Amino acid sequence: MPMNKSERLPESRADFVPELDAADRALVDGVLAGQLRPLAKTITLIESSREDHQARAHKVMEALLPASGNALRVGISGVPGVGKSTFIEALGLYLIEQGHRVAVLAVDPSSSVTGGSILGDKTRMELLSQRTEAYIRPSPSAGSLGGVAAKTRETMLVCEAAGFDVIIVETVGVGQSETAVAGMTDIFCLLQLPNAGDDLQAIKKGIMEIADLIVINKADIDPRAAQLAKSQMKSALMMFRHASPHWTPPVLTLSALQKDGVAGFWDEVKRYRDTLVPTGEFDAKRRHQALAWMWEMIDSGLRSRFRDHPRVRADLAPLQAAVEQGTTTPAAAAARLLGYLS
Repeated sequence: MPMNKSERLPESRADFVPELDAADRALVDGVLAGQLRPLAKTITLIESSREDHQARAHKVMEALLPASGNALRVGISGVPGVGKSTFIEALGLYLIEQGHRVAVLAVDPSSSVTGGSILGDKTRMELLSQRTEAYIRPSPSAGSLGGVAAKTRETMLVCEAAGFDVIIVETVGVGQSETAVAGMTDIFCLLQLPNAGDDLQAIKKGIMEIADLIVINKADIDPRAAQLAKSQMKSALMMFRHASPHWTPPVLTLSALQKDGVAGFWDEVKRYRDTLVPTGEFDAKRRHQALAWMWEMIDSGLRSRFRDHPRVRADLAPLQAAVEQGTTTPAAAAARLLGYLS
């Protein structure tokens, strides 16, 4: 299973726990008690772009951090129409029957025109959303790349602190670029369709290089095509160098609609965990992900401070216009703007 707390946290951890006001303390206590309303309010606070909300969110996250890290994190990706929501509902219901509490973080694509999102995953997972052992949180991608929302990592930790022991992250489903989810989950599962191309097409899909488990869904529609796709995927995987020398990604066929093969899928997820934990790779992967997350936050903070610089704000629009009109080069404009920071 995930890391032991004594391995993850320094002994001086209490030195980092901030003082909380009454409202934020109520959020923390409610999350730790597994209450859904404080959980939802905490995630909304984390997703807010207001500076005062972000300051509060950082303190709340620090207070919740010691209670996080005890869930198995599963990333699910695949093209639109592959059946991600149907599969996740079938998996979630199966896991609840096995005694688990399941949180689903579903990322919906945001319109590039209006910026809005449908956020309809609770509707598509109707049976799962009615279970008290499950929590489904749809979030807009809001322009974030990689198929996940900007605050998916923080949301995942909050759900862990609330006692959910399986966290499923569903990406927006836009294609080969959805790799960010692999950098925040323990196992990355790619859903594919039968009749979606030959093994040469499979080799071209860069997302397969980082997949830990591949599933051919909707196998009930055309079992022969599903078996052919499975064979082609296994052949394609032989062309890749896998992340772990101890794990070769298996290829499974299942029907989420018929709930056929879901138990076998979860057996493979557990086998992945049981294979990588003894080698130390499981814990090492989480440590590397935490460091990568830190640097992403640094990059994001630097971009924000750059845009807030008074001289940058004053000269950005004229320099953008000059670049568009061809009167200055992008490199020269960038050098001038960056020079204001020195």
